[in-house]
Amino acid sequence: MDDPCDRVLGPDRRDAPVRTARPLRAPARDVLRPVLSDPLVLGAWAVVVLLSLGILWWDVRERNRALPGLMKFVWTLVVLYSGPFGLAVYWYSGRTQIPNDSTWRRGFRSTAHCYSGCGAGEVVGVTLLVGVLAIASTRLTTLGTFAFAYTFGYALTVGPLLQEGETFGTAVMDALYSETPSITVMEVAAIGTDVLLAGGATMNEPLFWGALAFSLSIGFAVSYPVNVALVAAGVKEGMQNPRTMGAGSTSGAD
Repeated sequence: MDDPCDRVLGPDRRDAPVRTARPLRAPARDVLRPVLSDPLVLGAWAVVVLLSLGILWWDVRERNRALPGLMKFVWTLVVLYSGPFGLAVYWYSGRTQIPNDSTWRRGFRSTAHCYSGCGAGEVVGVTLLVGVLAIASTRLTTLGTFAFAYTFGYALTVGPLLQEGETFGTAVMDALYSETPSITVMEVAAIGTDVLLAGGATMNEPLFWGALAFSLSIGFAVSYPVNVALVAAGVKEGMQNPRTMGAGSTSGAD
């Protein structure tokens, strides 16, 4: 009797291996982890960051000395975290030579201000909790890193407000009102990315540092629209317009 399978598949295909469908694209995690774990990639990134910092400091010294010390500090941290990406943001929105100011530029400056403080808190938190203390609980290290990021982010806002004469209570309330949405979105994206890519990695593994650097820039990119919205709504000012300081710089507009 003929086998029904012969009539459907043909006698030569009955024993052929069954092919299962494959995903057309690998998950982003599987693509990024090998790259971020490569010591050569990390070394090259470090060189690019140092070059970007050199360009920033040269431009500040030669053409933008009029920038306040806080803004110079903020831009240094932004470029340290994100290399040429941070330098491009500075060039577009943070120099006295910008052709005009806009909500988009103010949004970048607002994000940079938040990013500098929150990024420092994230780096300190992850390094201390995961690297130094070697806490194994992902939940504890995540919550602890959030706490560091919020503390540093708020401090970078409260400090200047106190220097302007506000009381401590008023400065804290202003910081909570203006910075909480931005910090929350930034850190959910940044810390979430870091945990996804490097969960379980230790301080002596390249992936620990590669994922940390990558996650910081993700946090900046995701929180930028939030800062633009806050600036447009009048909740945040976006740091002082650097164009108004141009008269004190050592070079004319370009």
